[in-house]
Amino acid sequence: MVLGLDSQNQAALLKVVILGLISFVAIASRLFSIIRFESVIHEFDPWFNYRATKYLVSTSFYDFWNWFDERSWYPLGRVVGGTVFPGLMVTSATIYNILHALNFPVDIRNICVLLAPAFSALTAISAYLFTAEIKNSSAGLLAAAFIGVAPGYISRSVAGSYDNEGIAIFLLMFTFYLWIKGLKEGSAFYGALTALFYFYMVAAWGGYVFIINLIPLHAFVLILMGRFSSRLYVAYSSFYVLGTLMSMQIPFVGFQATRTSEHMAAMGIFFLLQIIAFVELVRSHLASKQFQILFKSFIVISFIIMFSALVLLTLGGYIAPWTGRFYSLWDTGYAKKYIPIIASVSEHQPTAWPSFFFDLEMLIFLFPAGIYLCFRELRDEHVFVILYGITSSYFAGVMVRLMLTLTPIVCVTAAVAVSHLLDLYLDINDLEMEQTIDKSESSNKSKHSEKPVTKKVKENGSRSSSNQPKIKGFDSRAIVIMNFFFFLVVFIWHCTWVTSNAYSSPSIVLASRNNDGTSFIIDDFREAYYWLRKNTDYNSRVMSWWDYGYQIAGMADRTTLVDNNTWNNTHIATVGKAMASSEEVAYQIMRRHDVNYVLVIFGGLLGYSGDDINKFLWMIRIAEGVYPDEVKEENYFTARGEYRVDDEATPTMRNSIMYKLSYHNYNQLFNGQGHDRVRNARLPSETIQLSTLEEAYTTENWIVRIYKVKDLDNLGRSLKQATAFNLGKKTHRTKNSKKKYGNY
Repeated sequence: MVLGLDSQNQAALLKVVILGLISFVAIASRLFSIIRFESVIHEFDPWFNYRATKYLVSTSFYDFWNWFDERSWYPLGRVVGGTVFPGLMVTSATIYNILHALNFPVDIRNICVLLAPAFSALTAISAYLFTAEIKNSSAGLLAAAFIGVAPGYISRSVAGSYDNEGIAIFLLMFTFYLWIKGLKEGSAFYGALTALFYFYMVAAWGGYVFIINLIPLHAFVLILMGRFSSRLYVAYSSFYVLGTLMSMQIPFVGFQATRTSEHMAAMGIFFLLQIIAFVELVRSHLASKQFQILFKSFIVISFIIMFSALVLLTLGGYIAPWTGRFYSLWDTGYAKKYIPIIASVSEHQPTAWPSFFFDLEMLIFLFPAGIYLCFRELRDEHVFVILYGITSSYFAGVMVRLMLTLTPIVCVTAAVAVSHLLDLYLDINDLEMEQTIDKSESSNKSKHSEKPVTKKVKENGSRSSSNQPKIKGFDSRAIVIMNFFFFLVVFIWHCTWVTSNAYSSPSIVLASRNNDGTSFIIDDFREAYYWLRKNTDYNSRVMSWWDYGYQIAGMADRTTLVDNNTWNNTHIATVGKAMASSEEVAYQIMRRHDVNYVLVIFGGLLGYSGDDINKFLWMIRIAEGVYPDEVKEENYFTARGEYRVDDEATPTMRNSIMYKLSYHNYNQLFNGQGHDRVRNARLPSETIQLSTLEEAYTTENWIVRIYKVKDLDNLGRSLKQATAFNLGKKTHRTKNSKKKYGNY
């Protein structure tokens, strides 16, 4: 005995220690961004979440619920409480209040930065629990280890990635664990817990729709397989009723839980289960022949009534049809044709094949093996794993972002496959049995007798040796184990490299390398937002493309016209029209919306490819969808159908304020003719003149450029005076830029 514990308690203690170490690794692997840069919020959406969380902790939950944000979507504003999933903010605020109540004065920013890594440890534990229900605790530990370091999940849970997915994947896996637990035991208690965590998921992420469709699909398939039982009835009914009622308490969801097409499958399965339960009750009181007639009639009539009601309610507008985001999951070209604002987001693009290996490495090859093993036994919980694997594989293929929902089930099935392999090749008792059999066979051969027939007893039941692979000797086992150990080492190395190099760099701080190999930090975004905060009036309105709205509001604390919420396509199209139009047309739009400053992103000097010129076509397409007579995409392409920024650029392109604001004064850095390193193009040599805007600030590396919109009484200033003013203001910076970059 060790520590006074018997073997069973020792095993339990060992599992706890291993899970603790896995949790530590999961957290530590997500801290590269803090170590290399600093504790900072990443990307775009996290900046709104952070700003909303700060508002919540500084006021109250009631004030947050009724918060009208007048500093976004000017002049419309935004009702935050009714248009947000509050779970992330409430979680952080709760942790903040608990820590402060215990006299730990932790800044809310650090809580937000470290929230996703902390929840990754909980995700690993939930993966362990889920997989233990599917196979055993050994497979559960492997699943926890896999999901702790898999890049497909790390991509949305590194330190600073303060987004809904940071807590949602934990809720997804734990909800599924509770569902499997409730189904296996037929427990209303676990059904209620499933509903409770489903409610938490609804409050946290719009991806809750995946849960409310996958669980009904699982129930429906079990019914088709003839596996209806009281366990299924109790678990699903308690989950659906309580889950629906609780989800309706989130204002952003409300009655959508009973009036939108995304929720109709769950409702339909609920009523179907009631019908089947009623039929089962009737069958117990009727003769067999009478029951068959009644059963068929009742099922046909019920189906006709339910289908007719669904059609009529949909046609009458009581049930909302599928949204464009869901149509785009079935037709990958739908968004580009009808909703370009959705198609313009990079994470909504179809997934390239290399991305699967990049985010999952060897797990992607073990995934089908795990699915196959589930098919071999096909218990109720295995049916769920198969359905989860198939549906998430499809969705991950049509949208890059949904790789996040595929990663957990890949880790689970890969763990099942690896655990099965290790059970075969590390079974010492089995090896001793085989050695005994070999001796017996050798002895029998010498006596010309028949070979004995043996059976092997495994953990999950007894199986004939004829169904098992014949594994001879210690050497063959050692070769397989050593090879697989090598694959695991390579997997860990790959995950660490991907996490470090691809997923741990905040978008607001860029890192590059000088020619001598030293690190070069590009901090233009924070430089520009800090300048806006310190050098502009508090009530100034800033016009930019919607990508940067959350960052401007969060870091610069200035009013924006559009942001990443993208709830008003017309407003975004109006900004796109302004960017795509000439100065005269754009000035009228800007004055109508009280714009004081215009911000554009330009990467031509450093080669930053994520700039606004590269995004410009999407601005044009979105604007054309609302203003087809004023903005036409074809006017920005050459006669050969090319998108150019050099001498061959079309007049419409060169007269747009996006083009002018990006390349204004750029030729001076190159003694008359600038070179765009992103598009690899020589620019026209003529000087770009601005009459309605004047350059206010350009960051050190020219990535962010800010222009001030002239007041009406200043428009009489001559072009010569305006140009002299701009050049004089930039003399010092231009000299420094020439000295730093030279003439390309």
